[in-house]
Amino acid sequence: MPLEDGDPLSPGGRQVNGEVSGVPSLPGMGEPSLRGTTAPGGSRTGVMAEGWEPGPALGDGDVTPGGPPQRARQPEEALMTELSELVQKVVKSSSWWERHGMDISILACSFLLLPAGFLCLRSAQAILFLAGVLTLGVVHHTLTIKGSHLASHNALTESKSWSKVWAIFFIELCSAFTVEQATYNHVKIHHGYTNVIGLGDSSTWKLPFLNRYVYMFIAPLAVPILTPLVALDLLRNVEWKAALRTLCCMFLGFYCHYWLLFHVSGFQSPWSALLCMLVTRSLLAHPYIHVNIFQHIGLPMFAADRKPKRIHLMSLGVLNLPRNPLLDWCFGHSLISCHVEHHLFPSLSDNMCLKIKPVVSQYLKQKKLPYNEDTYSSRLWLFLQRYEELMVHAPPITELVGIQ
Repeated sequence: MPLEDGDPLSPGGRQVNGEVSGVPSLPGMGEPSLRGTTAPGGSRTGVMAEGWEPGPALGDGDVTPGGPPQRARQPEEALMTELSELVQKVVKSSSWWERHGMDISILACSFLLLPAGFLCLRSAQAILFLAGVLTLGVVHHTLTIKGSHLASHNALTESKSWSKVWAIFFIELCSAFTVEQATYNHVKIHHGYTNVIGLGDSSTWKLPFLNRYVYMFIAPLAVPILTPLVALDLLRNVEWKAALRTLCCMFLGFYCHYWLLFHVSGFQSPWSALLCMLVTRSLLAHPYIHVNIFQHIGLPMFAADRKPKRIHLMSLGVLNLPRNPLLDWCFGHSLISCHVEHHLFPSLSDNMCLKIKPVVSQYLKQKKLPYNEDTYSSRLWLFLQRYEELMVHAPPITELVGIQ
């Protein structure tokens, strides 16, 4: 049942000045595969969207507080165009270092940390050995998540040729996935149809046969094993040349890691080396899975033939988490605190998403559009409480009022 203006949302979530607090969500990477039965009505997600109506838009080009409102609401295309112009001004005034250099330097620093990580594993001292595991774990997730994500959006460089090279390196060699399927599932489907039922609704992150505690705290440890298995299955959908390239890159990536553990870190047993690989590759698997469900699932869901325009789709169906030094470094701002900005402008680098964040947040709030934010702990508690509704049953389709 739609909520009347001014009515409070369910515990832990409320809407104030266009913001929604306590509503679950996050970044999925793929097409839906598993689906349950229809969720019972009255979820915080559906209520929030159904009860939301855009307020009066400000005058063209006016994004300052107190600007004179105009009576007629602007068309959605005009809103997106106006926001794009504001963001473009910021991008044009930014240096190469701000556009690409900052993120490239983070990836370069990660590479430079690799020798220290492998050498620490040679030590018989527990502290140094643990430091090696932590170092390699952080480096692995920085390359495979931040690097792959930026490469899939061609955000590392403005050169198309180098973008293709970096995509193959980060996605196939480091992450053991195929470029074609990664970019199609994430860029074309998830970004093109964010929170649209049957397309970009992050359903691939749902495993309804697992209970909440297994899914949230145990299953993530299997990510390093499941990722290449899923990639191998998806190779059936690509050309044989791309499949062969992917297989070679996957093998080379795994073999190099294994070889370095034996010849640099001094492991003697194949099983101990494989166990070390599993531990380092799953070090941040829990926040990786959590972020991918927190920032989309539980927010408004739409039917393909009734989805709102882009600016409304992204402001309603995407959520930002607070900044976190470790996750900012390994995952990137666009996957943590600037996910709304990333979905609106996906070709921008992590650092540029952070730079345009004040512009985007101010614009959405002044246009009376939602700007969703919530904490990691709040989202985790919400998913544990409402796991059946959010992760087992199919989410209800949102009926928006006053947008279209």
